[in-house]
Amino acid sequence: MNNSFFSDDLEAKIEKEIKAWSSSVLEKPNPYFNNLPPCPYARSAWIKNKVAIIFNHENNYQSLYSCISQFDEQYEIAVLVDLGNVKNADDFHQYLDSLNQVISEGMFIDKDIWLMGFHPEDEPSDFVEEIEFDPLVEKPYAMIFVQRLSKLQEAADKLLKKGYYDSYDAEYDASTIYGVRETLYRKLKDGDKT
Repeated sequence: MNNSFFSDDLEAKIEKEIKAWSSSVLEKPNPYFNNLPPCPYARSAWIKNKVAIIFNHENNYQSLYSCISQFDEQYEIAVLVDLGNVKNADDFHQYLDSLNQVISEGMFIDKDIWLMGFHPEDEPSDFVEEIEFDPLVEKPYAMIFVQRLSKLQEAADKLLKKGYYDSYDAEYDASTIYGVRETLYRKLKDGDKT
């Protein structure tokens, strides 16, 4: 990804903020995840230049739909920074849940995609409350993470064996999200036999 081109200074600051957040929070060992980082593969993805950052300034999801239907294999994850979102947090997450379902049904042809989101109105997780992080940008924005479902679930299965989800599941019922993702993964791998 060519990180030297941004349409404005705001985009450059957001990219810098996302990288700093990843380094300060997501890549550090954390007791909530059995002393593994909250995102154990983030550091490697940044180092290998496998993270795409896409900006959406419109009040629509056309950029997201394009990202889903044209997922670029040279990246492990695409982060859609949504500066045009007007949905509240509940509607935003319900929309992504619905999109994951229709992706699994072939609406975008490629069924091997999983979406996760962060909304500026989301309550901070306990595992990050004590970590000091000074934002670089005052403008709120949502983020949608677009990844290969198969790679994400296979990595999650490995992390499950290492106790990664034990504390987090007890606190946040992560098993529900894990279960939905695993079901869609099995459907992807096994077809309609599931």
